[in-house]
Amino acid sequence: MPEMSFEELLRRFNKKVQQDGILAEIRRRGYYEKPSVKHKKKEATKRRKSMRSSRG
Repeated sequence: MPEMSFEELLRRFNKKVQQDGILAEIRRRGYYEKPSVKHKKKEATKRRKSMRSSRG
């Protein structure tokens, strides 16, 4: 494998972390959420996505 600059390695690392959703997972687990609240959020997300897809 050819030598890569630090910047390139950092870019690749950040891209991989972004794709894997690691930061989003950490933010989501930052505090305890009751199951009922989780369910409500999931339903709201579903509703938003369906509205967005039906609009276009």
